[in-house]
Amino acid sequence: MAEKKKTKNVGPKPGEHPGKVVDVDVSSEMSDSFLEYAYSVIYSRALPDARDGLKPVHRRILHQMADMGLRPEKGHVKSARVVGEVMGKLHPHGDGAIYDALVRMSQDFSMRLPLIDGHGNFGSLDAGPAAMRYTEARLANAAMLMVDEADEDTVDFGANYDGQILEPLVLPAAFPNLLVNGTTGIAVGMATNMAPHNLGEVIEATKHLIDNPKATLKQLMKFVPGPDFPTGGELIGKEGVLEAYETGKGAFKVRATVETGKVTTRKQGITITELPYGIGPEKVVEKISDLVKGKKIQGISDIVDLTDGQSGTRVIIELKNGFEPEAVLENLYRLSPLEDAFSINAVALVEGKPKTLGLKELLEVFIAHRIEVVTRRSTYRKEKAQERLNLVDGLLKAIIDIDKVVKLIRGSDDAAEAKAALIKAFKLNDEQATYILDMPLRRLTKMSKIELDTEQKQLKATISSLTALLKSDEALRKAVSDELTDVAKKFATPRRTRIA
Repeated sequence: MAEKKKTKNVGPKPGEHPGKVVDVDVSSEMSDSFLEYAYSVIYSRALPDARDGLKPVHRRILHQMADMGLRPEKGHVKSARVVGEVMGKLHPHGDGAIYDALVRMSQDFSMRLPLIDGHGNFGSLDAGPAAMRYTEARLANAAMLMVDEADEDTVDFGANYDGQILEPLVLPAAFPNLLVNGTTGIAVGMATNMAPHNLGEVIEATKHLIDNPKATLKQLMKFVPGPDFPTGGELIGKEGVLEAYETGKGAFKVRATVETGKVTTRKQGITITELPYGIGPEKVVEKISDLVKGKKIQGISDIVDLTDGQSGTRVIIELKNGFEPEAVLENLYRLSPLEDAFSINAVALVEGKPKTLGLKELLEVFIAHRIEVVTRRSTYRKEKAQERLNLVDGLLKAIIDIDKVVKLIRGSDDAAEAKAALIKAFKLNDEQATYILDMPLRRLTKMSKIELDTEQKQLKATISSLTALLKSDEALRKAVSDELTDVAKKFATPRRTRIA
């Protein structure tokens, strides 16, 4: 049977007549087009990079906000302005997708360490946020750990969608963001779902792996026993956690935190204070009410939602006389969202390719990234210090006889002649002579030799210390570890999710 063909209008090649019709194979065309689409979704939208833990849209939001100067010490600006800048310069997709990503990075019930400081209604577990024209945003303090140092040649930049400006292909990321904040995404033929973790625990595990590259998973799990959800709860099923950390795939259950006892002077009941990750109190109340109406659960006389932004989650379930709270609670765990399953599927991009990663592999990718960042940053700072030292050395030569410098410049017909005279008289190089010529005379005459001598010593010390750092792999690894320690001191918080 002959293969089906279709005709395709294509642009003319050199020497061809415009509007030429070319026969193409339908199956081949569909295959190529679908692969191109799948590639675009996987690499440009749905999957995070294992190094900074960000999808392109999140990375672009943080980078653009930093470029706009929306630092934590500055004022908030309209979210719509941020969305417009990101969409116009870096992310040519719908404004809704950009705003949704910005909103999630601000929600303390979605992120273990929020990266956006939002002002206004950014939603709840049961309700969406206000429109972007009503809310305001700026970078959170933790976000500076992601974007700082990007301007010191620490990461590679590539052209944006129209080739007019450059954007970072990855952020420096001073902490393992992919593990700390988790992520979720659906691509073509694959998906990712990663749980949030405790920053302090992850950093301790990372430091241990830096010092002991051959550390086992069991040793790392002494520091990271399991996920730590921003909404707390109780984790059930260590086997699923172990499997997820070993293979990158695993499932476990998360239970609500409850208190049993008297809820009124005469009634026993159950008070819910924490819910499984991603579950809102309204959903719980609605589901339990349906179970009671359907007579699938006995013993509940009333349910009241007292949750608010100040006191947090508080749902009170009042029981009928003669019913034990523990027995009713077991049925609630079984039939309602008070117990919810969480599946980890740790798929992320490593060197541009999707890969399923266990705990140790995720930490290894981050460590390699940070070592590269520190190496490139140190090289950049050393080069800048050497450039400045060269200029300071030239100023120290010239400042000895300022009158002669002024005389040589005034006696020259043009800048080229003045430069040549300075180079010859003071044994300067081209950069030193140009710097002196470009400097206003009032600054040159007010320069202090003592200040220049002090700066020269400091620059030499900086260059010496950076040279020693760059020559030693052990010193680089220690620098990464020390910086992680500083991050933990500033941002680590106690664990919220208990492990049964």
